Amino acid sequence: MFKDIRLHGYANEVIEFTAIAAGADAYGRYFYNAGQSDADGIRFFSPGNEFIIDRSGVSYRGNGGFCCEYMFGVEQPLADLVKEDVSNRLVLYGTGYRDGGTLSFSPTTEGHQSYEKIFFDGNAVLNYFFTVSAAGFSGTIQEQQERIIRVLGKALKRSPAVGEGNDDAIVREILYLLDDPTAHLLLFKLIHLGHREYRDAFRSLYLANKKIPEPEFRSLTEVADRHRIDRYQQERMRIDVMYRHPDNRRIVDEYRKVLTACHLKGEVGKFDNARLTRLKTLSVRKKIPGALFYTIDSMLKAEPKPEHQEEKSYLTETREIIAGIFLSEREIESSIETEDMLKLLWAKKKAADSRDRAFEEMLLEAGRSCDEKIRDGADISLLDGFSYIITYFDRYDSTASMINNLAFMENVKVTEDHIRSVLGHKNAFDELSPKIFEQLFLTGVLEDRYLGNYGRKKITELAKGLALIQESRLSIKDLVEKLLRIDFEERLHITLREQIKERIRTFYSRYSTAADQEALRREVARELAHKGVFNAEIPQHLFHEAVLTVQKEVFYIQNLLPRIIEEKNNELREDFLQNSGLDRFYIEELEREFFNNEQ
Repeated sequence: MFKDIRLHGYANEVIEFTAIAAGADAYGRYFYNAGQSDADGIRFFSPGNEFIIDRSGVSYRGNGGFCCEYMFGVEQPLADLVKEDVSNRLVLYGTGYRDGGTLSFSPTTEGHQSYEKIFFDGNAVLNYFFTVSAAGFSGTIQEQQERIIRVLGKALKRSPAVGEGNDDAIVREILYLLDDPTAHLLLFKLIHLGHREYRDAFRSLYLANKKIPEPEFRSLTEVADRHRIDRYQQERMRIDVMYRHPDNRRIVDEYRKVLTACHLKGEVGKFDNARLTRLKTLSVRKKIPGALFYTIDSMLKAEPKPEHQEEKSYLTETREIIAGIFLSEREIESSIETEDMLKLLWAKKKAADSRDRAFEEMLLEAGRSCDEKIRDGADISLLDGFSYIITYFDRYDSTASMINNLAFMENVKVTEDHIRSVLGHKNAFDELSPKIFEQLFLTGVLEDRYLGNYGRKKITELAKGLALIQESRLSIKDLVEKLLRIDFEERLHITLREQIKERIRTFYSRYSTAADQEALRREVARELAHKGVFNAEIPQHLFHEAVLTVQKEVFYIQNLLPRIIEEKNNELREDFLQNSGLDRFYIEELEREFFNNEQ
């Protein structure tokens, strides 16, 4: 059972110290003496070791070293950065790194450090020094230091007690690891009172609402001015406090972990970049200061792979959002928000428009990863975000298929179930954005050069009808009837057009006069009735539309197309296609037939 004696005091106006002598026989040893004046300071000693605290700094000789909690953003050895559980800086007197990264031990361990240097190189608020003696600590000073790093190094670099300033826990940990009844520990805690006041004031303000109102920031400036705290130390303490906010720390730690792995590899892969970008996106949503990420970026640098730089932007965005699903394993909340889902839907549309299989392969890979992680013990909630995405993508596929069929295919029978399904999908899309349904499914179709006249009528009627149904001004049944009526007119128009072409080619040399067209209409009506295709009166507007189509067709094939071919005048062709009112697909079929006949 160990005992300890503590001496508390102030080295000067801003430096507070606590000296602890601990060990089984701590009460039976003298361990310090005071100088004749403040300038002489206080000398602490144990066999072979000496430590002096005075007004300007500390002096030391013997074994031991210095330990403090890393402040966020300070330069760290790569060996510490890659280990998630390392939280403290440990420096032994007289030690350094060789070129190969291994420690070297010098026989010279005495030195002096000013308080300015201690709180600049170490923690801005709290730092520890220590020295040990025991029967087992014999041999050269290099051998003693090597034993300290071997016995105490791992624990001191990971102990939460260092950052907490928990002297009792540190003493217990060290003496337990030394496991020597003769062990004697001298532990020195140094606190910068001015820095602590500034740090605590900033922390109380920041933790309250993650921002500092202007009046409170002025009070912080007054604290800094009173204690003459330079701007660098102020910034260090502010960044460290912001990092330690629970909402910030998880995201920043994960960002550092990913970037560290990339640094070790020497490159940033596609999935790595997606995770980094997603974490930065989350940081903006959660109002995490960008300075936390800039600090890590400056410490750890890695270049993206060349193929990542060339990747299509919508694939990169998709990979970023999907990567966020897996952040839940790190207890980082990365739910798919409306903004994310809108980006994903646009990405799906671009992939569909360009027939990009990489998009679907990415989703399949994400699905496999979810399944494998759940199989290996991950929480089933990992599927929630992915299922949310897939549900909307299924809605997209179903809606796009129905609308495209309606727009570009003939004789598509629309039922009430079809309309009810599209309406349900539209309601879901409207929850994301009132305009997204129109932008995803209607605008592009209506701008398509191959959209025919009747396809345009059906899509326009569908869009108008869905809006009226949502406003309770139209029934689903009524909309279906309107669409079926357009479909009927389309089929009748095609039939009339083909019959008129045949009759004109066979029986009529002229059809420009009203009388000729009326005779033609009666003849076509009898023919259709005889074949059982259509027994009612042919609507005048449909008949005249079919006649006009045939007239334009004949003019194009007999007069315009030969000229276009001879002059290689594509502008003339485009002008006719845009202004004739004929369907582009139909004209291209006529051209194909023309060229086949010419061969």
